[in-house]
Amino acid sequence: MKIGELAKAANTPVETIRYYERAGLLPDAARTESNYRIYGEAQRDRLIFIRHCRGLDMTLDEIRLLLRFKDSPSENCAQVNTLIDEHIGHVSVRIRELKNLERQLKTLRKTCGEARESSQCGILNGLSACREGESLTGKTGHVHGAHTMKS
Repeated sequence: MKIGELAKAANTPVETIRYYERAGLLPDAARTESNYRIYGEAQRDRLIFIRHCRGLDMTLDEIRLLLRFKDSPSENCAQVNTLIDEHIGHVSVRIRELKNLERQLKTLRKTCGEARESSQCGILNGLSACREGESLTGKTGHVHGAHTMKS
């Protein structure tokens, strides 16, 4: 199948497929005489695996490690278990950060109970009163969308 057919079969944008190829997650596709990429079921299955991992918020490095073990079926999977345990820890931290973010936003929302002039808006004034990089609670930080993997 050509890249557009693969994209449709795996419900993945063509640019994402090319990105995964550049990142080394998908092997380079064979080419036709007219230089079109040609993919088979193995690439489709691998792409679906990658997309499932990304849906679980895994980093590309984590996915590379999982693919390495998937490509070596006789290997011991202890490192895969460790990776998933660490990922669960990262998710737990993100959940705590998101709950804190929700509390901050609810607190901010309470500062403006009714519509009024923007100059009197409690939300805008609350956001302006915070110093750069500081949240409403005085703690610094941000909910991160990704985490780094330990090697």
